Amino acid sequence: MRRILYAFLIYTVIGLLSGFYYRELTVAHHFHGDTQLALVHTHTLMLGMFMHLVLLGLNKVFKLSSYYLFNWFFIIYNIGVVATIAMMFLKGTYQVIGNKVPETFAGFAGIGHTVITAGFILLFFLLRNAIVKDPKS
Repeated sequence: MRRILYAFLIYTVIGLLSGFYYRELTVAHHFHGDTQLALVHTHTLMLGMFMHLVLLGLNKVFKLSSYYLFNWFFIIYNIGVVATIAMMFLKGTYQVIGNKVPETFAGFAGIGHTVITAGFILLFFLLRNAIVKDPKS
């Protein structure tokens, strides 16, 4: 339960700082246009902060962290979120400062999204196990 809370806190701080970074970088470079950096703030808050906020409630109700599968879900999901957000951050920064964006960035971002999907699949099986074992459901 504690690590979910700390993940919630870390993603909240990163999400808020990424919004600040986006604003300051675009102002400093007089950038007006679309950039991937604009999405880092909302992706971090939704995939990171909000997801862990929901997990806190689910864990309280179903004791998810007591299942072996929870550790796999937690690690895989967070690796996917960090990879996705890091690639969005790098691509957006390259776009704002005017550097050519390497084509490999899209591939790594896609891998991050795939890993997040694997995390969601693990969460589904984890929730299914918890609900089946709950005699009230």
